[in-house]
Amino acid sequence: MNDLTVSTPRKLWVRLLLMVLLAAAFQLAASVLFFVAVLQLLLAVVTDAPNARLRLFGRSLGRYMAQIANFECFGTEALPFPFSEWPATESLSGF
Repeated sequence: MNDLTVSTPRKLWVRLLLMVLLAAAFQLAASVLFFVAVLQLLLAVVTDAPNARLRLFGRSLGRYMAQIANFECFGTEALPFPFSEWPATESLSGF
């Protein structure tokens, strides 16, 4: 007997509902990312340096969007935020 447990897949209609909700979240995140990019550009022009906190947030938002894309393409069954934790950000020294 095999001791490995295999998780049962979600019902297809539940996954469809989750995919629609996460697609809307992806669109919202893309809009926020665009706003962050424009703000980062303006701050870089004014201060001659990018904002470190916006850089961290942008990277975290990009990871979140990648998690959504991975779920949407059936690459994983793991649900992204808000069904799990927000993607971790690296420290400022990681740049």
